[in-house]
Amino acid sequence: MAVRLLPRSLAVIMCLMSLLLTQQVRASQPTDTAEHTMASHTHYPLTIDNCGRSLTFRQAPQRLVTLGQLESELMLSLGVADRMVGTAVWFGPVRPSLRQANQTVPRLSEDVPSFESVTRLRPDLVAAQFTYHLGTHGEVATRDQFEQLGIHTWVSPSDCIGKQVTESSNSDGSRSRPFTMAMIDQEITQLARILDVQARGKTLIDQLHQRIARVRAEAALPRGSDRPTVVYWFSSPRLQGDPWVAGNDGAPGVISRTLGLDNIIDSAQEWPAVSWERIATLDPDIIVIADMNRRRFPADDVRKKLDFLHHDPVARELDAVKQGHIITVEAQGLNPSMRVVDAIETIGRQLADFRAAGS
Repeated sequence: MAVRLLPRSLAVIMCLMSLLLTQQVRASQPTDTAEHTMASHTHYPLTIDNCGRSLTFRQAPQRLVTLGQLESELMLSLGVADRMVGTAVWFGPVRPSLRQANQTVPRLSEDVPSFESVTRLRPDLVAAQFTYHLGTHGEVATRDQFEQLGIHTWVSPSDCIGKQVTESSNSDGSRSRPFTMAMIDQEITQLARILDVQARGKTLIDQLHQRIARVRAEAALPRGSDRPTVVYWFSSPRLQGDPWVAGNDGAPGVISRTLGLDNIIDSAQEWPAVSWERIATLDPDIIVIADMNRRRFPADDVRKKLDFLHHDPVARELDAVKQGHIITVEAQGLNPSMRVVDAIETIGRQLADFRAAGS
């Protein structure tokens, strides 16, 4: 076959164009090299939408106050404990891997702190897990009150994306869009950009995804098996009254979908009140109960929950109680948060034990 030679000048031009195109393709592909990691610093000013508010940061915040265990543990996981000047609203103990870093952070309150106790710390960012702490009738204050003092505020996207909250109280509200761990991914990504720690954010997201994939594989139901039914009991205003149990669209929905469970409560409300008589009619195979340090309501105490289940005339007749299929998880694992992964792991292990025991 005859080969037609190009003029020298044209060949040089085509060679340069090919080299330029190759460099552009390589530049568009993310890498895990140190050079790429170092290049992914935040460029300020940075503007980000948060729950319908446009926030502009001129520099990375240096004094952080967190309201809610999700925000506290997220900041600790991103390695910014040295910037945290106060935390509040804790359901339970900090995750063991974060315990040492958390010891350096002042705790304002186990529950809701006052506006004054937060502002006297001179924060440049106040991050809340729940809308009702910074909402129109915020238990701490409104977002406007903080912004008027030049303090940025942040609310977890997991508590505002596709969710309606009754702001006249600390209602958990209802969801028009189910919670997914993608909302946590979004929050980690955005806060990592705000704080200029993007590499740590990516590592954290990767770790969460790997843990979920591992437990999903380990807890897969045998082919042809019936899906176990479950009810999730968070708390109750009165032990003898209707318990607050999970609907389909909150954090327990993620747990159920991951582990192949069917929630007996069909509701878009996050934590509807359902009678024990109704629960008995549906008779779940498994009961998951929340353990927490908070003591706002009688059923916050996990020991009182267990005592009730074993002695109440209706609850004690549930098949899950008779079979001992009661699983205790940290309360924060039943709230939209990174700790949902902990709950998936705990429940997955218990389900495997139940199957191994043939019960």
